[in-house]
Amino acid sequence: MTTANTSGLAPIYDSMVAEHGDVPTETREAAEEIQREVAEVLDWNRFRPGD
Repeated sequence: MTTANTSGLAPIYDSMVAEHGDVPTETREAAEEIQREVAEVLDWNRFRPGD
């Protein structure tokens, strides 16, 4: 799990990350993976005649 180091900037954020994990980072990583998978599934180039 990736955690943000915001020492001194937002102590409440640091304590929430410690307690619940870095939800924004985990969400972003999951969304990026889904985008890669969707791009692969919707790659119509493999269905073009002559390829």
